[in-house]
This record gives sequence, C-alpha cells and structure tokens, in this order.
Amino acid sequence: MFSNWAWAQSSAAQPSMFEQFVPLIFIFIAFYFLLIRPQQNRAKKHQEFVTNLKRGDKVLTQGGLYGVIDGITEQFVVLEIADDVNVRVLRSQISSPIEKEATT
Repeated sequence: MFSNWAWAQSSAAQPSMFEQFVPLIFIFIAFYFLLIRPQQNRAKKHQEFVTNLKRGDKVLTQGGLYGVIDGITEQFVVLEIADDVNVRVLRSQISSPIEKEATT
C-alpha cells in the first residue's frame, strides 16, 4: 500500500519543456518592449540629430557645456561657448538642441 502511494506521488503530471519556457518567453517579450525597443528608438533619434547638426545651431553637450556650433568635421564639433572661446567636442557628445535660451 505504501509503495502505491509513493508511486502515485512521483508520477504526478510534470509540465512539458515548452510549458516550462513559456514564462521566460513572456519575460523576454516584456523586456524587449519595455526596455530594449525604447532605448533603440532614443539612440536612433540621437544619431539622426547628430548627423543633421549644422553651423549656428545652439546645443548642449553631455558634459553640460552650452554653445553655438562654429565648425563641424566628421568626428568633431567646434563650439563657441563664449566670445572668442572655442572648444572641440566629439560629435557624439552633443546631447540636445537648445530651442529657447533660459532667462536669468
């Protein structure tokens, strides 16, 4: 009698291999739509912004420098951050355009 009970417990229905991976698949799909895809879209928009930079644009760098683009090369941007003060910055380090100047 005891051996029949132990056998019945051990032969309970085990989930199939596919059923075991279904939660992992849903987690991956959720990560893709909540984390990966939005980051790819932001990176794509930033790349478009950086490629469309032109002389005279007012921009902010990732380091916090505010300036006007004075010159552009393939890899670098020359920012005028004050009168007759120019700084060379990597093009990829330009973070955003400045639409309106802050009033102090």
